[in-house]
Amino acid sequence: MYENSFPNKRYKETLEFLEANVPAPQKILDLGVKNPFSEIMEKHNYRVQNTEGEDLDLNTKAVETNAYNVVTAFEIFEHLVSPYNVLSNIKADKLVATVPLKLWFSSAYRSKTDMRDRHYHEFEDWQFDWLLEKAGWKIISRKKWTNPVNKLGLRPILRYFTPRYYAVYAERI
Repeated sequence: MYENSFPNKRYKETLEFLEANVPAPQKILDLGVKNPFSEIMEKHNYRVQNTEGEDLDLNTKAVETNAYNVVTAFEIFEHLVSPYNVLSNIKADKLVATVPLKLWFSSAYRSKTDMRDRHYHEFEDWQFDWLLEKAGWKIISRKKWTNPVNKLGLRPILRYFTPRYYAVYAERI
């Protein structure tokens, strides 16, 4: 899946943010299919259930339950045409989400081989904040971090100090 580029820094930063805002144990609905980070959360005493890969733009039933304390969405909302629909239908009172930030020096990500592995959105932080607010969430905590790559060139240099990821902990208003 990661083709020799496992996202160690992203996972470390995400786990630290999750643990700081919703310490284990928590019953979590993690949007997206089971993935390596789902397993990391489980190893850190979170009880995690993933969605089944359904198109969340068209089917929000998975989030329309009170069975979970927290909904997590790590690198999910950028793939949706309308993340507002999912965000407004979540019944859990807590949300932890990360999104990639729009980089002025790089175009949006698009896999050439997987139609579902494409970014419809790459947010600026204020855009994601506004989306959450409109969907009925109050942001309690935020964090940004960079994603340096070990390559030569102007864009790799810019990645050393330009934030790439944005994490938010929000509670239902």
